[in-house]
Amino acid sequence: MPYFSGGCFRVRVTKQLTAILLGLSLLSGCHGEIIQADVSSNKATKAPSSQTLAFDQHWQFKKSEQAVPLAALTAPWQSVSLPHTPRLEPEVVNQQWQGIAWYQKSFNVPPTWQHKVVLVRVEAAMNQADFWLNGKKVGSHLGGYLPFTLDLTSALTSGSNTLLLRLDNRDNPITGPKPLQQLDFNTYGGLYRGVSLQLKDKLLITDEMLAQTVAGGGVFVTYPEVSSQHATVAVKTQLQNRYANEKTLQLTQTLLWQGQTIARTTQQYQLAAGKTADFNQQMTVTAPKLWSPKSPNLYTLQTTLYSDQQLIEQQQRQIGIRSFTFNAEHQLLLNGKPVFLRGVNRHQEYPFVGYALSAQADYRDAVKIKQAGFDYVRLSHYPQSPAFMQAADKLGLVVLDAVLGWQYYNPDPAFSEHVVDSCRDLIRRDRNHPSVLAWECSLNETQMPEALIKRLNDAVHQEYPGSYSAGWERGYDIFVQARQHRLQHYQTPQQPYIVSEYGDWEYYAQNAGFNQDSWGDLKEEQRSSRQLLNSGEKRLLQQALNIEEAHNDNFTVPAFADGYWVMFDYNRGYTDDIEASGIMSLYRQPKYSYYFFASQRDANDISPLFQSGPMVHIASEWQPDSSTDVRVFSNADEVALYLNGQLIAKQTPTRNHYSQHLPHPPFIFHLAKFTPGTLRADAIIGGKVVATHEVATPGKAVAINLRLDTSGIAPKTGVNDVLFVYAQLQDKDGHPVWSNNIPLQASASGDIEILNQSPMVTSMGQGALLIRIGNSLKHAKVTVTAAGLAPATLMLEEH
Repeated sequence: MPYFSGGCFRVRVTKQLTAILLGLSLLSGCHGEIIQADVSSNKATKAPSSQTLAFDQHWQFKKSEQAVPLAALTAPWQSVSLPHTPRLEPEVVNQQWQGIAWYQKSFNVPPTWQHKVVLVRVEAAMNQADFWLNGKKVGSHLGGYLPFTLDLTSALTSGSNTLLLRLDNRDNPITGPKPLQQLDFNTYGGLYRGVSLQLKDKLLITDEMLAQTVAGGGVFVTYPEVSSQHATVAVKTQLQNRYANEKTLQLTQTLLWQGQTIARTTQQYQLAAGKTADFNQQMTVTAPKLWSPKSPNLYTLQTTLYSDQQLIEQQQRQIGIRSFTFNAEHQLLLNGKPVFLRGVNRHQEYPFVGYALSAQADYRDAVKIKQAGFDYVRLSHYPQSPAFMQAADKLGLVVLDAVLGWQYYNPDPAFSEHVVDSCRDLIRRDRNHPSVLAWECSLNETQMPEALIKRLNDAVHQEYPGSYSAGWERGYDIFVQARQHRLQHYQTPQQPYIVSEYGDWEYYAQNAGFNQDSWGDLKEEQRSSRQLLNSGEKRLLQQALNIEEAHNDNFTVPAFADGYWVMFDYNRGYTDDIEASGIMSLYRQPKYSYYFFASQRDANDISPLFQSGPMVHIASEWQPDSSTDVRVFSNADEVALYLNGQLIAKQTPTRNHYSQHLPHPPFIFHLAKFTPGTLRADAIIGGKVVATHEVATPGKAVAINLRLDTSGIAPKTGVNDVLFVYAQLQDKDGHPVWSNNIPLQASASGDIEILNQSPMVTSMGQGALLIRIGNSLKHAKVTVTAAGLAPATLMLEEH
């Protein structure tokens, strides 16, 4: 039977299960991590009196497009679990559902809870939330991207209790951003992240979202000194005593590396009745294993609270010892060494389910970003899930963390108050993540008053002294500027500088500028970087060339990081098309530009967590209309290209004005003519072949090959996990067939659900399904058929 603790459930772990559980611990979506126990001694560990209980199952749901009383809704309640979206949307979303979503959950309160503090924490709910417990209103929250915690203690009754939640995701002038009909992305709706119930002793570690304390609440970890020789880990813990008498307590901080204690500090304190106080402790680590994108080393910090020899509360979290600083030339120094961060922007939406992603799906996105060659991601333009943040920590992705904001300002003072409060809440939620470089407490592409910029900048420094603010206007520590803006009005930066976006808008995307809802004046389609997966080889190669040119140009300015726009295609909200500048499709399928970025990663960078190391990829379908100037992406010293076994050439990278500053320019091979057959590229380092890729001229499609995309983590039952299944057309020799717009049909059996709300057709010969996993994978399978082809079946297995 599992027992629970502080920020997350605790489980006893055998050595055989340790590796699996360490991976899953990053996907829990709660404050703490899985606690490992040494079971070799056969000693039971006493459970603390404080627990955190999962609260995601057995909800009921209703919705209405109009603001009518709940009693007026005659439709029956639907049984749902979290994460949840009010409506499965079509593939192209230009009329996203907006309205009132009602959720309710009944739960039993045993007599043992009578002397406890009971909190409910909601990780995100879109957008305006009102709560009732047993008919009594217990709280409200405004803003759809950040967590909030409610104290239910005084409103609970013994026996059955019912929590009722009303969500309103209609346009809101106080939260912004633009009204949905003008917005260039979707905000979706519902109770789309997890909910937990915190059962605490009256002597407790506070919840940082409920405490609302500047630079305080909960557990706050900083690193006053960081070097390869030694580091100081400072831990500030906020405790509260709700008892009527003073309490003597013992607070212990233990730092573990791979289960072994590295450092520990214990102090005894007195805390008066009814008081809340911060307690500061420090530990010194000799020869620390520092966190960086190439070596994302994570320690486990265990915070333990005792009183009267009783274990009161225990929290665990993974932390990384690292330092971000800047030198006089505004270079970024990571642990004292200059680095350049190659990055990308991310929207968090999936097709059909919008924002309602499982923690595992967020992890898979982070894996795709990392294995595409990126060490940095800008979370545009809103806070993203705790699960993604934990994945960034584990995989080594530096994060620019952002508040909600895009081309919208409201002069109402309540709007500014909300933005500043959101900035503070963002920092309180994410401050312990080693992946966070800076806080983009800025309204992107919005003319902000200087007074608001100052308030936001001050809030960053107040909430996290010594950290960095970032914004697209002057007045922040770091200046973030899109390349399209730089081309219009560049001035040499006098402060640290990030190219926030590049490679899309400046390539003839459209003329609308800030008024993107006036988008009609499109430029030449074949020149644009907005190319769907089915746009054809020529246009996908053009996208890759645009990116190559723009990324190369970013090295001519003193930026310490850049971020391509964007990682994944996404819905634009106000118009009926997909924003297709992603290097992967909406269904997370790679385009040629994905392999360009992967080739920019050093071949010596190798991780067991994602595809890495030496790579080579031929950017061609090798069909009669394919270019005979064959582009090959590789991070090798040389590439040898063969056609039907005959060597075409062996050469070094092709450097030109598009690529002169790149670490690994593409290899361009000039063939005299098209000859059907097989192209093979061998990547060569130190005279040895280290990677190979083949592309064959396809024949007629005769079969379908199905593949489940797990991207580093297996399907998980009972958590609404969502995964992609890809259906690739193949010829008789097993070669991919690249045909577009071939209709496919799919069915499923077992406890899985196909979520597609639009007909499935092929792009580059591949169809895509999004499936949701239920409570079991027993007998679960997906079958895909197409006219004239034998059915293909994929069996899913329990892990």
